Amino acid sequence: MKSPFILVTALFILAAAPATTAVAQKPDYVSDEEEEKLRDAQDPSGRIEVYLDLTQNRLDRIASFRSKPMDPQYDNGAYIDHLLDDYISLTDDLKNWIQDQYDHRGDMRKGLKKALEVGPKQLQDLRRIQDAPDAYAADYAKSLHDARDDFTDALDGATKALGDQIKTFGEIKENEKADAKSEKVKTKEEKKQSKEEEKLRKKQQKQNPPDKDDN
Repeated sequence: MKSPFILVTALFILAAAPATTAVAQKPDYVSDEEEEKLRDAQDPSGRIEVYLDLTQNRLDRIASFRSKPMDPQYDNGAYIDHLLDDYISLTDDLKNWIQDQYDHRGDMRKGLKKALEVGPKQLQDLRRIQDAPDAYAADYAKSLHDARDDFTDALDGATKALGDQIKTFGEIKENEKADAKSEKVKTKEEKKQSKEEEKLRKKQQKQNPPDKDDN
């Protein structure tokens, strides 16, 4: 199977590397509660939906922060840049999960459909940040650009993976139907053969009755 993320740039491959190597260590871009949610979501689609919730959470936090008066004594640009970096890391984890499940034929059709439903809103949220720049926009401009590109790539991969999975699991379903039909025919033939053998046995008993005890 070819990767659904054939258009991933080198930048995003490098960004995803720490998530694949640090298995035991909790990433610094998720809280303990979020890590537990991810750990508990072992279902292919369920994990996708958790990642989508976490990425949306970062966008909501940015929107809430930007909607309030900013304290010039606080490093506002760095804070937003940090949330965008978290968003990119979570997007990379999402892409890694989709790729892994794709390679291992995990059925994630429900989660992929969810991603394609809510994904455009997240891209719209990112565009809204860009279209309404604040005084600190230059501090997080690169991260904002990367976040949009990375999540767009994630949706492109989800679209390809969903198309392939619908085709694959559709074929599997047809094969299962064929196997079930074959098994049904086999069972029917075995019952028929069993009945014929029983008839033959009774016929033989009538033709050759057992010897009676003369006592």
